[in-house]
Order: sequence, then structure tokens, then C-alpha cells
Amino acid sequence: MYIKQSKSHGRIYLSIVEGYRINGKVRQKTIEKLGYLEDLQKLYDDPIAHFKEVAKQKNKEDIKEYTIKNLNTKIIDNSSKSKNLGYVAIRKIYQEFGLEDFFKEKNKNLKVQYDLNKIFSLLVYSRIMYPNSKKETFNKREIFFEDFEGFDLDDIYRSLDYFTQYKEDIESLLWNATKETYKRNTDNLYYDCTNYYFEINYNDTDLVDEEGNIIEKNYRKRGPEKNHRPDPIVEMGLLMDSTNIPISYDLFPGNESEKLSLLPLTRKAKLNCKLGRTVIVADRGLNTSDNIYFLAGNNHNSNLDGYIYGQSVRGADEEFKNWVLDQKDYVEEIVKNEDGSPETFRQMIFENNEFKGYEKKNVIFKHKSRIYPKEINVTIDKNSRKKKKVRTDQKQMVYYSQKYADKQKRDRSLMIERAKDLIAHPQKYNRVTASGSAAYINNIKFDKNTGAVADGLNLSLKMDKILEEEKYDGYYSIVTSELNMSDIELRRKYRGLAKIEETFKITKSELNGRPVFVWTKEHIESHFLTCFVALVITRLLEKNLKNKYSIHKIIEALKNYNSIPIEHDICIQNYTDEIITELGKIFNINFSRKYLTLAEIKKNFFTNTKIS
Repeated sequence: MYIKQSKSHGRIYLSIVEGYRINGKVRQKTIEKLGYLEDLQKLYDDPIAHFKEVAKQKNKEDIKEYTIKNLNTKIIDNSSKSKNLGYVAIRKIYQEFGLEDFFKEKNKNLKVQYDLNKIFSLLVYSRIMYPNSKKETFNKREIFFEDFEGFDLDDIYRSLDYFTQYKEDIESLLWNATKETYKRNTDNLYYDCTNYYFEINYNDTDLVDEEGNIIEKNYRKRGPEKNHRPDPIVEMGLLMDSTNIPISYDLFPGNESEKLSLLPLTRKAKLNCKLGRTVIVADRGLNTSDNIYFLAGNNHNSNLDGYIYGQSVRGADEEFKNWVLDQKDYVEEIVKNEDGSPETFRQMIFENNEFKGYEKKNVIFKHKSRIYPKEINVTIDKNSRKKKKVRTDQKQMVYYSQKYADKQKRDRSLMIERAKDLIAHPQKYNRVTASGSAAYINNIKFDKNTGAVADGLNLSLKMDKILEEEKYDGYYSIVTSELNMSDIELRRKYRGLAKIEETFKITKSELNGRPVFVWTKEHIESHFLTCFVALVITRLLEKNLKNKYSIHKIIEALKNYNSIPIEHDICIQNYTDEIITELGKIFNINFSRKYLTLAEIKKNFFTNTKIS
């Protein structure tokens, strides 16, 4: 289409016309009569320039209309690069954190040419959507619709030296941006530890001074890896609120005890995020005298924090074990789900010690509790490890679970069967393959060099150990500083620890947090910082969707929502599902349109829209 100027009665007349061909001859069709030039000059400063732009826009609209009408007959070129658009849901939450402005301020004080926010956001988006090494993340950055240009691979590695300096600032930023919007609750904070392995065959060396004193500890050290791998590991402690959203984390060397990590991280997180009194919930591995006393003191000061810990029954003193086995004061209640229906489990059925199957049973909460004046030895001097004996009041609750009893019996039976096979065929086993079963065998030893079971041993089952363990099958204990908390509430809060275990699984499976491919201390810290931000975003996505979908399903839906260029500036979006539809409503994004121009995509998906 174009503007035609023709003379009529000695005056210039403007029209929008369209040219076309019939049998090779050019013809014209009037699309719109505009009027005399001298009349139009009263309305427009430059009528010809104005209507040229109008004709140009009409051309674009006609091209779009023609393209869409003919898409059904068009074969889409497979070489056209598909761009992911689903990640904009992740981007919306990232924008809510205020990280773009944060990094913009940091950039002002640094003599670097690259954009810190572009690199950090790319690392976070990729960790959620397409987790990979830093190199592969850079090489595949064009998979996102957004432009991630202006930096190279070396710039990514250089930026990692800066990101680690901002860890506590970023944690505080995320907390302040989400505490009100997502109604985060810190009455209870859940704490647990895990580890991440590195595919190397040596430990990192600590930095020491001339006298051999450690100045700085490095992370990658051999320690008790969760899956019994021999590789060096780094330990992570994670603190999560009652709404299952992480608050803070810390890293420590793989050869250090996780028991020492709880107090420093809790104090740091409370100070950084300005938190009030809280009750820390952790498993029995963190139940130490210091972790009791330095959180709650002697339990006479209501301003101090509190704790809820798991308590080993089999590893407790005789007085405690006798109290557990004494059936006096136990009460039984049917456990209810949130909807009021009875909670059920599948009970194992045996006849003459032979497993016959399962029977559906209600979960019966058989429990009792007491307030007990517990004496503990606490550290008063870290250097000399000097301790003092103090007394603290503690609520101790024990409960019996048939479901837990069945699990313990089943797990022990497997170990005993393997122990019997080991006794009969010791040459088949070594220190690793005998793990677990060896605890039930008398006189077992392993060759220091090969790890094989040593020759000439008189191996037999530890029947006394087996009988002792059987007495406590199904019993579990929880202890707390909260003396007035009911037994049912105590059990409910402690069971929230399952969510932090699930969170670790997400970092290792969906986010591929391991193995780790960076090696300097600063780069390791920055790697886990991007993992932490990615983890917070995935948890917030879950919460926005009312926890109806797993993280895996959410990420798969986002990965499937792609944009494919067809012709001119038109793209096709050919995927939708209930997750995409719900996210569209939450983030005010129209995911439903199949055909969009580039301009429409930028307007619809990349404006700073608040979460509804």
C-alpha cells in the first residue's frame, strides 16, 4: 500500500491504494479516499508523511492477517530457532526480589564492562530450566527469548568473584521482598544439612600461616557423603521457614561435623533478616548439649529461642529407655488429616514369621510426655574445650507408631539376611558392600589395604543386639524447650522436617546442584548462591500454584512453552496446559494466544507486571 497523489479540479487529492497484478499487468485498487491535500493540511502538519506511516502500518497488519490465514498450509521450517518463553514466570518472581536494581548499584562501583544482573539472572534461570555447567549455560543462552549478550564466558567466571561478596545482602533482599507478599512464618525454623560431591580425587588444602595456624579453611574435603561416595564433598546447612521457603544457608568443609553448624547460621540469619524469637526444628543428629543450651539456656528465659529435636531412643540412657518401655501413662488417639479424615497406613501382615501382605489401618498416635530436669555438659571455652554441667527443663515426648515399627523391622530384616550371607560367603563382601550388615556380625574385621573381609575370622550374628533393637521398634522420641506445647502439636511441627529433606532432593535432582564443576572457594560459594536463589523461586512458584503441582511438573510445563518464528515478525506458541493457564492468571500474562508478533511478545511478556 502507498499514498497516491492525483489532481482533481486543479487540486491535489490523496488516496491509499494497493497495487496488484492480473495476467502480468499492474492494477491499482483504492483502499481509502483521504481527501484534498489543502483540507488535510488543516488537520496535520505534514499529511503526506502522516498517511505514509498509516499505509505502512496497514501493510504490517495485512501481512500478519495474510500469514495467519495461511498458516495451516505452511510447512514450518525446522531450522527456525525455538525460543523459550515459559521462563517469564520465573523472571517475574526474580524481578520481585529487586535484584536488577541491586546489581545496577553494584555495577556503578566496579570497573567492569559486563552487566552483573544479566549474568546472575542467566545463571538462575538456567539452573531452574536447563541446569548445566557455566560453559554450557553460556553456550546455550540463546534458548531464552531474552537477549543475554554483552558478556563472554570469561566474564561469567569473573563475576563469580563478586557474587560471593553479596550473599548476605541477597538473602536479606529476598526475605524483605517476600515476607509480606507470601505471608512467611518464622515461628518455627527448620534446619538440616546435606552434602554435594566434587569429582576430584584430592582434598583442598587450607591456607595456613608460618606457624601452621589455619587462616582460611577450604571446602572440598572427604567426609561422610550421603551416598557413600569416596569423592571430596562440601557440606551445606539450610534454614527454612514454616512456609517451606528457604531463608538462609551456609557452607562448611566436608570433614567437619554438622553439629557445629546450626548455631552460627541461626544467629547470622536472625541478625541479617531481623527475626524475632523462633523455635528451631532439627533432627536428632543436631541434638547436642551446646545446641540445646545456647539456643534456650536453662529454659527459664522466654526471650531466648527454643528448639524441637528428634531424640534417639536406642542411644539414650537406661532411665530414659525404661521410661519409654513402661506402658504407664500412654494414651492413644486416632491421627486426623487436615480434612478431618483418619490418617491411614498399610500394615504388614505376617503368619508364622512369613510375610503375607498388607492391611489398611488407621494411624494410632500412642504417646506420653513429661517435663524432665535434664543435666547437660556445655562448652564454655572452645579453645580448651572446657565444659560445665548445667540443668535445663525439657519436655520429652515419646510415641509409638506401628508403621514405623514395620519399617524398622523390614530394614533390619534386610540387613540380617545380608549379614547371614556375609557370614556364609565373606569373600563376596568388602567394607563398602558390608555397610549396615556388619553391625550385626561378631568379630568382623576388614583388610586396611583392600577393604576385603579379613580371613580366618569366627563370624556369627549378634543376637543380643538384634533382640535389644527389637524392644524399641516403633518408638520415637521428640524433645523440646516448649514445655506447654501439646504432644500432637509437637509431632506435627517435627514432621515438617520432611519438607527440608524434599528441598534438598530438589537441589540435587531438578536443579542439578551436583556434581559441582567450579573449584575456587569464591566460585563454589557463588555457584551455591545461584542455586539458593533458584531454589527460593521454585518454592515460590509452588506456593503461587497452591502446592497443587510438583516442581518437576511446573518446570516441564515452562520448558514446553516455546516461541517459534514463522515469517516476517510473527511467532507461534503451540503449547498450553493447566499449569501455564494458572501461571498466566497469577502473573497477568496472556499465555493463550497462539500467534504473536515480536512487538506483542515484548509487550505481553516483558513488562514489569506485579504478581496478582
